[in-house]
Amino acid sequence: MPARARLLYVTDLAYPARGRRYGDEDIVLTSRLRAEFDIALCHPLDAAALMDRFDAVVVRNSGPVLHHQEAYEAFRERATALGTRVYNPLTGRADMVGKQYLLDLTGAGYPVIPTVDRPEDLRRLPESGSYAVKPRAGADSLGLRFSTGPELAGLTWGDVLVQPRVDFRYEVSFYYVDDTFQYALYAPDPDRRWVLEPYEASGADLAFARRFIDWNTLDHGIQRVDACRTRSGDLLLVELEDLNPYLSLDRVPERVRDAFVTAMTRSLHDFLGAAGG
Repeated sequence: MPARARLLYVTDLAYPARGRRYGDEDIVLTSRLRAEFDIALCHPLDAAALMDRFDAVVVRNSGPVLHHQEAYEAFRERATALGTRVYNPLTGRADMVGKQYLLDLTGAGYPVIPTVDRPEDLRRLPESGSYAVKPRAGADSLGLRFSTGPELAGLTWGDVLVQPRVDFRYEVSFYYVDDTFQYALYAPDPDRRWVLEPYEASGADLAFARRFIDWNTLDHGIQRVDACRTRSGDLLLVELEDLNPYLSLDRVPERVRDAFVTAMTRSLHDFLGAAGG
């Protein structure tokens, strides 16, 4: 019998996420993955010291790296130096490396909430009664604030992004393993982001989400495409989460949850095989 792969599963089981239970989700996932892999859980602050004892590191609900930025950078550097297999791979172009992708996608004409980072570019934004100002390295709405147009005149630029505040009907998220769509969930009430319900994605919805999955070019891993439905019916990208997307598995039917675990297990086997080839 071939040896089972050893996975270091990175999670912050005690992180107080608003409206989400990180620990519950990762306990469920690891209990299922143990059927195929030998797994040890660790806090993100311990990952760099432990990673060389495992065949791969799986980064899951580890919380915003803003809370441990130096440790995260040290983890990335050590993983790169050791050639450690990290899932998701560290080649992601989206939230894994900050919010620059919102500027890149805006400039490339993708359907994203228009985003600028210089005062001279404010004219490129549609006129709005309110603007969202968010840190370039923000996560989990940390540091987010809203300003009027006149108030932006006194804004200190450099480490912030500015977007028009979009009046949307609801937010919807599309969940992928590798490049394969798994399920979608939406928040009918805009004021209750994490009160999610199953969403029946249309062909147009999936075509929208797939553009961002293709753009990110990750061969393996889990991604979540977050979008908002505007009053006019269009979808606009809010966030492309490719580092540690929460999956809201408690909000999907059991058969969907089972299918996701199967897809993730297959993806991990493929990832380990490809990395070892």
